[in-house]
Amino acid sequence: MKTASVKVMRSYDYCHFEINLSSDGIQSLQDINELRISAAKLVDHAVDQYKEMKKHLDQLKNNQFERDNLRRQVTAIKENFPKSEWTPEQRAKIKHLTDMEHDDLWEYEDNIPF
Repeated sequence: MKTASVKVMRSYDYCHFEINLSSDGIQSLQDINELRISAAKLVDHAVDQYKEMKKHLDQLKNNQFERDNLRRQVTAIKENFPKSEWTPEQRAKIKHLTDMEHDDLWEYEDNIPF
């Protein structure tokens, strides 16, 4: 039985993504190649998640004016009206802001899609 180690690195958008895998149960070059393919898939997945995160952050920047305006409106509603007197439109604005703030959170996927 042989030991093998593979290292795959990708550069994207001035960032470097690197995966190192090793295994003690190597029987053949095919096993080493499968280990290399697994490492390549993992690093590709990391790059894909990075792209999604960047897209998400760009959307947040683009929506900043709308978000700030909505935040001012919601603050005015909460300061000037008791919750029991909120109109459906006011409730909708508050809910929309809550949804936008929840969407601000970015979480990396734990599952590997292959």
